[in-house]
Amino acid sequence: MNRTRVVVIGAGIVGAACARELALAGFDVLVLDRGRPAGGTTSHGEGNLLVSDKGPGAELALAQLSARLWPRLVAEIAEHDPRAAAATEFDPKGGIVVATTEAGAGALVAFAEAQRTAGVRTQRLSAADVAAAEPALTRDVTAAVRYPEDAQVQPAGAALALLGSALRYGARLRTGAEVTGARVRDGRITGVRVAGEVVEADVVVNAAGPWSGPVSARLGAPIAVRPRRGEVLVTTPMPGIVRHKVYDADYVGAVGTGSGELQTSAVVESTWGGTVLIGSSRRRVGFDDTLRPHVLGAIAAKAVRLFPALADAAVMRAYGGFRPYVDDHLPVLGEDPRLAGLWHATGHEGAGIGLSTGTARLLRELLTGATPSMPVEEFTVDRPAVLA
Repeated sequence: MNRTRVVVIGAGIVGAACARELALAGFDVLVLDRGRPAGGTTSHGEGNLLVSDKGPGAELALAQLSARLWPRLVAEIAEHDPRAAAATEFDPKGGIVVATTEAGAGALVAFAEAQRTAGVRTQRLSAADVAAAEPALTRDVTAAVRYPEDAQVQPAGAALALLGSALRYGARLRTGAEVTGARVRDGRITGVRVAGEVVEADVVVNAAGPWSGPVSARLGAPIAVRPRRGEVLVTTPMPGIVRHKVYDADYVGAVGTGSGELQTSAVVESTWGGTVLIGSSRRRVGFDDTLRPHVLGAIAAKAVRLFPALADAAVMRAYGGFRPYVDDHLPVLGEDPRLAGLWHATGHEGAGIGLSTGTARLLRELLTGATPSMPVEEFTVDRPAVLA
């Protein structure tokens, strides 16, 4: 067995996925979290596993790798713990992206064609197809594309299932353990400081999501990962009203913008329990967790234009969360060139749920010296957007 000691900082879904892969590879894994597992960003998302919102390039390739891994991992977990696998609520229901203007239609069709050439499965839908697939959707649709590879999970359930599997393979977990610093010897990190003690490590993985920036600074190798906030509305159960993940084509533009100002778009989907999740918003407000009525109102208005039946929906709650944002919109994965033994697995912004499995697989391959499942050069730490 490989007894390399690995400390994973963060018990969200990325940290849980990394812990599982490394434990499977035989590493001696300890997961540290300042709070509780899946208690931060992971529990404040929608659980999207998407290829539909990513253009050709490294992030799409990572999404495609992750999409192949998700059903396999759920099946593997089910062999040992069927209840944990069921709690992931893995649902390969597919997604539908719609345009409601002529300009939007042209952009959507061109975007989908570029994705198709990169290996994404796309299906152009006629007006009749759209009506059959989503009867409650507005008829003011100028173009629609179905993405059969899009899926969804219950994010906290999925993270806990991955973490439970990691523990089954020998990983350990400490909660209430905030990392405050590092112990460094001869340019290599040899441990992290937690509440007056040093936890020894041969390798440290910074998987702290939006808090990766502050954590990296405490470790002596700061990276430019900042929080970007998003909000979601949740209705009372409305079974059957929304059958796929459906969003307006302008969502892709909102994801890719670098503006710190409020960006909203209509993103609508249902859960296994019948509730409807309504998003989305993006804004940079630091770690201010205040829910703003004008933001929720803007989200609701766009959703109602997409699904008029939602005008009479009862909203039972709203929540928001912070996403780990990097200026070039790419994840950060690899060893820090300034501090040997420190690795980062972060910067996925709102795509961390979906990209967690592929990220973890690549981390395992890099740490064991195996050939990576895909090129990772665009994710490295030593790029301007990360070290700025």
